[in-house]
Amino acid sequence: MSVVPVSTRRVVGRADAASAAARAGAHLDLVRAPFTLPRSRILMLRDGDRLRVHTSEYERSLSECVALEALEVCDSAGVTLPITRVLPHVIEFGDQVSLTFAGASTWSVGVRSSGDVLVCWTRQPGDEPEEIRIGGPHAASVVFSLGPSREVEVAPSEDHGEHVEATRRVWLDWFASCPVVRPDLQDMAAFCWWVLGANTVELPHLGDARAVVPSKIGYVGLWQWDAYFIAVGLRHGDPELAREQLDLALRFPTPDGQLPDVIHEEGILASSDDLPAADRETLRRAGSAVADPSAPVPLTKPPLAAWAMRKVLEADGADPDWVRRMIGTIRRSQEWWFAHSDLDGDGLPEYGHPYSSGLDDSPVFDGPLPTTTPDLAAYLVRQDLELADLVERWGAEPEPDAGRAAAASAHRERARRTLAHLLTLWDEPTGRFRSLAAGRPVASDTIVGLMPLLTGGLPEAIVETLVTALDDPRRFATRWPIPTVAVGDPDHDPQRMWRGPVWVNTNALVADGLERSGHPDRARTLAERTLELVMHAGGPHEYFDPNTGERAAGATTAFGWSAALFIDLAVALSQGD
Repeated sequence: MSVVPVSTRRVVGRADAASAAARAGAHLDLVRAPFTLPRSRILMLRDGDRLRVHTSEYERSLSECVALEALEVCDSAGVTLPITRVLPHVIEFGDQVSLTFAGASTWSVGVRSSGDVLVCWTRQPGDEPEEIRIGGPHAASVVFSLGPSREVEVAPSEDHGEHVEATRRVWLDWFASCPVVRPDLQDMAAFCWWVLGANTVELPHLGDARAVVPSKIGYVGLWQWDAYFIAVGLRHGDPELAREQLDLALRFPTPDGQLPDVIHEEGILASSDDLPAADRETLRRAGSAVADPSAPVPLTKPPLAAWAMRKVLEADGADPDWVRRMIGTIRRSQEWWFAHSDLDGDGLPEYGHPYSSGLDDSPVFDGPLPTTTPDLAAYLVRQDLELADLVERWGAEPEPDAGRAAAASAHRERARRTLAHLLTLWDEPTGRFRSLAAGRPVASDTIVGLMPLLTGGLPEAIVETLVTALDDPRRFATRWPIPTVAVGDPDHDPQRMWRGPVWVNTNALVADGLERSGHPDRARTLAERTLELVMHAGGPHEYFDPNTGERAAGATTAFGWSAALFIDLAVALSQGD
């Protein structure tokens, strides 16, 4: 399952873009996948044959962001026309009326026949319905324009056909770079490529920067961890946009090198002082001691920047000066972990807040903080090893060329020391890597204990024990692998976020670890099963029930890193087929 450099991959040419768009359109049900446009903050979801129009905003729910409570199209007699087809660029009502975007904050409804229809809308719950006739003796279309406070203006228009074509071109341009994968994976790959385009937004305070967010429903910001996984998928079709995600994630380090957790339209989130009020209230309800800390707690995400950078640099066109600058930023962030997050001074950094782990609901964090975990240690080992290779090849600011060998050697030596610390967490009697909550062993059996495979340096006996755990039905051998909490753990819940469901990103990391640890066949099998899971469930959801393989009830749909990693795994598995 080794990754082939992007320069050797074929991508869908322009002649295939329409086919890829049609494949994606088959999944656009307007329930699990909204109607939207790259860079737009508008999304539309269906309620029967009516549409509800929302804006997509940081830390605001859909119910708080209603632009139109209802939008429907009726025939001349007032009978509602059914939604008959959805493609990335258009929604069709009956056989004569369509809706499309007319720009990032504008949409158009037009009729193609000589007859007339009624376009009806309700602005907010409880408002009186409004309507306008189009077609026949009236204008052929109507344009809805969204203002900065979610106010909507409506005006007749004759330009609907031009808007349909312009929106079609936006999506064809996007699908022109959809990667080619095996025939059995093409439909879902096209949908996943749509997800990445659909989840692209602009962050106004950063000019024209494009952030591919986890979801326009609930996750409107650039989370550091998500950006890494999303960039890894984007590199196969749009390496420039992939690099842009890394650039944004690494653009705002603190003076001591810490990378922020989130970059969003109102600023950044880098400490507990920056938490939204809703997050604090959620933590209070959970009885968390970190809801209102006495001193600010840094918030970041696991150190996978160099892992993602190395993968993205397999694509063509990277500017060497930019690469060296990014490597310098990653090196400073790596130093931050050892200088500022080794909270007990034992040489092995800890998580000072559950949010910094990316797995904040895991039972690993039910105990007191700080928490020592095997996954963080493994990521730090992997990052130092990746940095050693990157520095040797590219150099790094402010490292002069003459210092490359010494810098690389220092990274490898620290990786060796960190691996030695990691091995102290191995508990031979139970055959597990343990976490420590404020120095005390945590009994939870979770997927974080499999992440040390990523180091590629574990003793063979430990590797074999971890591989055996993947085959144990009392631990991780569920129908759809890998549950984030072992089946036999009392905290296992197949529906509750990080406490049992399957996540595509953790599966991808374990698959990577299996290959690095000498089990390429097992890595390929896990990758295949992960792709089967996404297809079985009907899309790249946030997380999945390990027993049924369906979307877990609380999971967001059309989720960014699930889509990106489906693409990445699908490309890797398609090489040579």
